[in-house]
Formats: sequence, C-alpha cells, structure tokens
Amino acid sequence: QVQLVESGGGLVQAGGSLRLSCAASGSIFSINVMGYYRQAPGKQRELVAIITSGGSTNYADSVKGRFTISRDNAKNTVYLQMNSLKPEDTAVYYCAANLYDLVRKRTDYWGQGTQVTVSS
Repeated sequence: QVQLVESGGGLVQAGGSLRLSCAASGSIFSINVMGYYRQAPGKQRELVAIITSGGSTNYADSVKGRFTISRDNAKNTVYLQMNSLKPEDTAVYYCAANLYDLVRKRTDYWGQGTQVTVSS
C-alpha cells in the first residue's frame, strides 16, 4: 500500500506565491518520476511539472519561469514552488508518482488533490 499526502494549497492574490509538498509513504522500493498535474473546473487534467529520480525536469509551457519543481529522494517528497501566480493557475493540484513497490510492481499513484485559488 502506498499513500501520497499533499499539503500547501490555499488562496493567494495574483502575483503571490505558494509552495506545495507531497510525501509518498508505504510499500515503496523506488520512485521513478514524481510530479504535479492540475485540473480546473470544466477542463481536463493537465501536466504542470515532473521530475525524475535523477533530477531532470519538465514543465508545462504555461508555468515555465514561474514554477520550480524539486524533490528530496531521501524523504520521498516532491515540492512545487509557485511564484507569480495568475488567476488562470486556479485549479485542484494533484501529486503523482510512478514507482516500484516492494514486489517490484511498477504503478502510478495519485494524491488526494489540493485546491489552489488565485484571486485577481
């Protein structure tokens, strides 16, 4: 059993900053990729940013230069620093992890989601 627990969402004014955290725990052998996706009302879930175990990153064009993803492999935790937030960043943000469990089965796991609301 694996759990992803998210924290750090909230309400912020445009131009402000928020930091999201997501900690993975449970029957984990190794984590390949961790990242964040988001889903705004009436829209499909979209990639925000991902980071590999080696530290390679990929960002959605809409957040490049404003958001920074990082991870602490020792803590199985990923962070998303969000700066210069815009109203269009408003969404539920979901943490995701692609990992091997203790029986070496590779599976995708999702967090419960955290609301980020940016007011204009």
